[in-house]
Amino acid sequence: MSEVDSDARWPDSHPYPRPDSPPLLSPDQAEHTLDVWLVPKFSMLTLFCLLEPLRVANRFGRDLFAWRLLSADGEAVTASNGVRIDVDGRLSEVTEADWYQGLSSKGRLMVVSSYEPEACIGTEDLALLKRLAAHGVWLGGLDTAPFILARAGVLEGYPVALHWESVPAFREEFPELEVRADSYVWEGGRLTGSGGAASIDMMLAWIVTLYGPSLAEAVGRQIVHSRPAEAGVAAPTQDAAGGRGGASTTWVADRASHRALPRGVLRALAVMEANLAQALPIPDICRLAGLSQRQLTRLFVQEFGETPKQCYLNMRLDQAQRILADSRTAVTEVAVAVGFSHLAHFSRAYRKRFGESPSVTARRGLRPPAPAEG
Repeated sequence: MSEVDSDARWPDSHPYPRPDSPPLLSPDQAEHTLDVWLVPKFSMLTLFCLLEPLRVANRFGRDLFAWRLLSADGEAVTASNGVRIDVDGRLSEVTEADWYQGLSSKGRLMVVSSYEPEACIGTEDLALLKRLAAHGVWLGGLDTAPFILARAGVLEGYPVALHWESVPAFREEFPELEVRADSYVWEGGRLTGSGGAASIDMMLAWIVTLYGPSLAEAVGRQIVHSRPAEAGVAAPTQDAAGGRGGASTTWVADRASHRALPRGVLRALAVMEANLAQALPIPDICRLAGLSQRQLTRLFVQEFGETPKQCYLNMRLDQAQRILADSRTAVTEVAVAVGFSHLAHFSRAYRKRFGESPSVTARRGLRPPAPAEG
């Protein structure tokens, strides 16, 4: 991030904010404007966490931020929780109006989506994103929205962060793009992130670059949010899963229900998660975990009610289901991506776990782009 204006940085102390929230600002009233494109079934939590820090910042005596909610057709959008949100305009009309006024180089567009990110995205929408990028518009995408940006071809050369559940599918569909394990990544004119509550830290980081840490800390106090010890853009971190085929470590927390696991079990799980694409023999996992096969089996049955072999197989199948549901990857490629050399073996195991064939999951998850009008 490089939008630092030393003359505009906030003073070290603030008066107590206005007790009443200021009116919503228009772009010509505010110092900075954020356009937000809401995709049907978007995450309401992500939207609120994106906007609330900006709203609260406006309470400290200056008209700093405005935002406009947009949709592809200009109509209200229904979030994943069923709530309909009115918007301020149609995406193409608002952005093109900015071009005519010479504002495109200062534009900021954040795409917010969640479930079925491509179900309502047409070729005209993708072409619009490409034109915006060509005009120097700053583009962002939260939760599953990086899929939309990537399909528009506007993430080439930029690192990407997105919701952990969609990482495997994203890696399979866009192996040329670098995926980081950070909650958000901000480089140049692109910002991508996992969405949800992490959007608060992301927006506080933006406030820091514009006005310094004092205002960001004051906003954090108002919304009862503690900022990380090292505030700012999340630094690149090494993805423990190691490239394509890696899994999220949240599997451990989900299966263990937040119980403390024996160190040997944690080591074994880490080895399994790091080797989903090339399944290791159980004796090799035991050796790397520092336990005998008998010990590891006893501990897995005790903790999970399953043998190490069963757990490992289920982890690979769960990974396959995420990829099939969230990407356009062929079933045969998914089977290879989770360590199966025989498609028939993969299909039998998948059907046994999920009660349907892999192709059924793929058809249900894959939604073709909506046809262009006209």
